[in-house]
Amino acid sequence: MPSNASSYGFNTELEQEYRQLLDKSNRLEDRLEAYDFLTDMEVGDTPLIRARNLEREFNIRQMFLKFEGGNPTGTQKDRIAFAQCRDAIRRGFDVLSLATCGNYGVACALAAKYAGLECRIFIPSAYHSKRVEEMEKLGATIARIEGDYETTVEASQKLAAKNEWYDANPGGENTPLQLRAYGEIAFEIYDELRDAPKVVAAPVSNGTVLTGIYKGFVSLYRRGKTSRIPRIVAGSANKKNPIVMSLLNGKSNYEDLPPDDIHETIINEPLINWHSFDGDITFDAIRNSEGWARNVTDKRMLDLAKLLKEREGLNVLPASTAGLAAFVEPPKPEMVQNDRFVILLTSRR
Repeated sequence: MPSNASSYGFNTELEQEYRQLLDKSNRLEDRLEAYDFLTDMEVGDTPLIRARNLEREFNIRQMFLKFEGGNPTGTQKDRIAFAQCRDAIRRGFDVLSLATCGNYGVACALAAKYAGLECRIFIPSAYHSKRVEEMEKLGATIARIEGDYETTVEASQKLAAKNEWYDANPGGENTPLQLRAYGEIAFEIYDELRDAPKVVAAPVSNGTVLTGIYKGFVSLYRRGKTSRIPRIVAGSANKKNPIVMSLLNGKSNYEDLPPDDIHETIINEPLINWHSFDGDITFDAIRNSEGWARNVTDKRMLDLAKLLKEREGLNVLPASTAGLAAFVEPPKPEMVQNDRFVILLTSRR
C-alpha cells in the first residue's frame, strides 16, 4: 500500500485491489473496477446527523447536518478528485494536473496516488495553505504561480495542454463529471430521508457542489422518487463571491466581481473568488429553486464553528459553516419552519 495510507483510513483489506489497479498489464476494465472498489469503500456515504441542539438554538423543527468531513481527506473534494482520476485512468493519462488553494489539491494527491498517477499541483504564490505539506507527503509535485487563483487555473490548463497531462481543473468539460459526483450527495440524503428536504444549504465558491446537489434532486423528482425539489441556499465570504453578489444585487444573470475586490484571510480562503467557474449554472439553480444567498463574515463563521463543536461535537473548518449562516437568515421566517432541512458541512478542521 502507499505510504501514509493509514492516515486517510485505507486499510490492508484493500491492498489486493490497489495492486491490481497499479498493474498496467491488467485489462483496463479490471483496473477501473479495482478503482471503483476503492472509491466505493472510502468516498461518500458521509453521515447525515440530526442536529437537535441546533434545532433548539435556532428554533427549527428538523435540521440535519451532512458532514463531508467523513471523506478520506476531510472534505467534499474527495468526491470529484476520485471521479477525475478514474476518468484519467480510462483515457490513458499518466499525469494529473490542477490548480488549488488547498483542499482539492490534497484530495487529488490522494486519489492520484491510489490511481498510480503522477500529480502536479499549482498553487497561487500568495496563498499559504497548511495542506501543502500533506500534498507533498502524498507524492504530489508542487509549483507556485504568480497571481490569483483564477490566473493559476489558466496557467495550469495551458501547461496541461502543452504537456499532454490530464487537466482536472474546474469548469469546461469537467463540469458534467463533477456535477454527477456531487449529485451523489442528493442521493445519499434521499436514502436517509426518503424524500427531499425543504432546503439544502451549503457554502459556495465555484458553485459546483450546490449545482450537483440541485441536479441530483431534480433527477430524483423527475423519476417520481421525491415529492419536491429543495430550495438551494448559498453562503459565502462577505462580498467576495460573485454568485452570492449577483443574486443579492438583483442581477438577471451571473456576473464576475472586480478582481481587486478579492482579499484573502485565513478564514475565507476556501470561499473567495472573483470568477466562479460554474457560476452561471449555480446562479440559475438557486434562483430556479426559489432559494437564497447570503454574505457571511469571518467572525460569523468562527462563531458557528465554535457553536457546532460545543452543541453537536463536530470540529469543522469555519468556512464550511457558511451554508448554515445563510440558512438561518431566510428572506421570510416561515421558510425555515415546520419541515426538514439539510445543511452541508463541507470540511472537518
